[in-house]
Parts: sequence; C-alpha cells; structure tokens
Amino acid sequence: MSHNTQMIEEYEVNPNTMIIKPLAYGLKVYSQIWELDDEVTSPFKPIDIIKSSCRYFGSSYEGRKEGTRQLTGITHKAPITIDPTNFIYFFPTASPNNPECIWIALDHINYFKRAENAHTQVVFKNKQSFIIPVSYTTLNNQVLRTALLKTTLIRRIEDSERKALYFLNGSKIMNASERTGAYQ
Repeated sequence: MSHNTQMIEEYEVNPNTMIIKPLAYGLKVYSQIWELDDEVTSPFKPIDIIKSSCRYFGSSYEGRKEGTRQLTGITHKAPITIDPTNFIYFFPTASPNNPECIWIALDHINYFKRAENAHTQVVFKNKQSFIIPVSYTTLNNQVLRTALLKTTLIRRIEDSERKALYFLNGSKIMNASERTGAYQ
C-alpha cells in the first residue's frame, strides 16, 4: 500500500468517486478508491462499499439491481444507480462476486481504448488512467448498458416532472417553446 494513501473505515460513494478497485492485503480484499483529486483505501471489499453506498442513499443493492432489471431488462453484471438525484451510475467490470471485479463511475470516463493482453485502458476526465483487466468489447458493452440505464431513468424522471408541472399549472398544457425552456 502506498504510504500517502489514507485508510478510512467509513466510505460512501459520492459524485467525486471515479473507480473502486480490489486491493489484495494479506489474505483480505480491501478497496482502493480514486476520487477526482484524492485516493483512499478502505478495509472493505468493493462490493461492500457499493452495498453500503446504496443503503446510504436509501435503497439496497438488491433493490438497485431490481430497478436496473425493471428499467432495462439487464440482470447479468448489472450496472446500478447509486444515487439518482446526483446521477451516480456505477458498473462492475466482472461478476460482482468475482474478487477481481472493479466498479467504475460512468460519468467520470473520458474515453477508453484497447491495451496489451486483451486489457483496456480507461482514461478519466481528470486525465488519470487505469488499465482494466477486461477486453475492450466487455468494457464497451458495460458502458453502453450503463448509459441505457441512465437515459431510461432520466426520461422517467423528466416525464414525471412534466406531469407535475401539468398539474401545478391547473391542467394547462404547455406549448413547445415553454416546455423546452423548462429544461435548459
């Protein structure tokens, strides 16, 4: 473990969290977490951090997976919404039960490209980059599935906001110019 990394007991995923990687520490699996401008280590496995973060934002990991299934039909290696109000979407690089599984935040990815040994280099918006031990096709598929979850959920939220506006305005249907103005 690098000497400058702080160990923290309590960690909740937040809008700055970019990636949660497993870290072999003796016989245990810890988590190495990179935020936009910080790096911390937690004595919990990545899946445990994901689960406790779901609880922190008022749901459970099982509930979030079920939500993904309802919205997209995806069940295997399912991406999840950790906090819908802050649009925090994470996806696993492998089966979440796999100790090698890494969790990545969709919105922090700038781009990714093929790397050696059928791995993939992921470059984040803050220019940090990581070599992820999955193929480009696998990672691309996970990114697309997470994007589908995000757009589907955002559309649902916007539809329900539109209905709320409709009721607030005394059943007045907004014309197109007013409607586009509402979302800028």
